[in-house]
Amino acid sequence: MPEQLTKHPDVTLQVLRSAGAQCGTQAPQEILTACPAERFCKLPGGEICVYGIADAPRMTQFVAADWRSLAAATRAVPGPTSGASAARADESGAASLGPVVPLASGLGLVIIGVAIGWFLRRPG
Repeated sequence: MPEQLTKHPDVTLQVLRSAGAQCGTQAPQEILTACPAERFCKLPGGEICVYGIADAPRMTQFVAADWRSLAAATRAVPGPTSGASAARADESGAASLGPVVPLASGLGLVIIGVAIGWFLRRPG
């Protein structure tokens, strides 16, 4: 039976409950006996334990090598950008402008081009 890791465990539990899972109800844990009762869900087809990021070290199905492999795999993948802000933090935690600089540069060139075109088309 799987352990699930999610950034939003409460939402995941709510979705599972809406599908008929018994979550956090003290249902008997037959396989996932180490799962915290409040994170345990029982379904007709099996059991699920839902962990949040803060609880990840409590997971029993991952070993240190799995975590290292995950860390290595995620270093190469750029993080998602928020619609509210295109800035993101690099590995040092400092914000980088990411796609903002090329976008601003391109927009600046378009504005300059429009201005030059406007000046050239003006009757002299």
